[in-house]
Amino acid sequence: MRFVTITTPDDWHLHLRDGDVLSRTVADSARQFKRAMVMPNLVPPVTDTAMAMAYYERVMACKTNLQPLMTLYLTDHTDRQEIITAQRSGCIQAVKLYPAGVTTNANAGVTAIEKTYDVLEAMQEVNMPLLVHGEVTTAETDIFDREKYFIDEQLKPLLERFTNLKVVFEHITTQDAVEFVIQADTRVAATITPQHLLYNRNHLLSGGIKPHLYCLPILKHNHHQLALQQAAISGNPKFFLGTDSAPHARNAKENACGCAGCYSALAAIELYAQVFDQLQAMDKLEGFASHFGADYYGLHRNESTITLVKKPWQIPSQLDYADQTIIPLGAGETLDWQLA
Repeated sequence: MRFVTITTPDDWHLHLRDGDVLSRTVADSARQFKRAMVMPNLVPPVTDTAMAMAYYERVMACKTNLQPLMTLYLTDHTDRQEIITAQRSGCIQAVKLYPAGVTTNANAGVTAIEKTYDVLEAMQEVNMPLLVHGEVTTAETDIFDREKYFIDEQLKPLLERFTNLKVVFEHITTQDAVEFVIQADTRVAATITPQHLLYNRNHLLSGGIKPHLYCLPILKHNHHQLALQQAAISGNPKFFLGTDSAPHARNAKENACGCAGCYSALAAIELYAQVFDQLQAMDKLEGFASHFGADYYGLHRNESTITLVKKPWQIPSQLDYADQTIIPLGAGETLDWQLA
């Protein structure tokens, strides 16, 4: 196979940041994606409809073909009326749960899920999905086990209490999460990132720490990586593309307390194609990248297409990022597939 044409894909989990860097991040994503679910963990976080609409306008001012789908940042103080206002806006598609302190700009996140019950009830009433960063944050829990404990301690009880709430388990990283999503009912889905398909914790730690592979949830053992790969190519519509592309300037990654996040937006669809090709499953890429996410959110599938050509190219070693530089995921590596 020398080329493949698929329905234009969407990115169901994307960090664009704000300000001067938008010209970089929006353009990179627009190169390959039609729509993107834009995360709200700015500084300050996007906690209400007015803030989300203003952020939407800043993204649209970049004048690309990318259609931003906005989200709200759930806090202990979010009220149910804000959910109703958001749903009526026609612009906001979902609400994001960050356990307090779990990742970048999550300090304003939820300290106890019980404090959000009234909001979650409103969300299931208006059919607005909850997007979860699925990790516990207790100090005594091993960082490699935080996703598993979240499933048992938080997610299962939440779904039992709110029987009509739609939940997307973002950037899953473990076999435990794969099995949970498969066994759950149809209101539960999951996104999978390119870094968790391509790499495992050996890539992060062997021969020295690789700060540009450091993300949260952290890369796991290779048996978890294999489970994610099988989920992605399974054709199960519960699993779909979400890059979690999260840009940080090089100096913010390469220091004593490097930021968590991988910037995959430059070559995301080629990175996914690399995995699917290696697994001899290119025929499964379109469903994962272009169909299943739209179906889950009740949106139309895109009518346009993109073509990937089997033509080796090298990911740049660094990119301009406003007045700084950023190291993209896979910097310097050769990919077999290129967007035509």
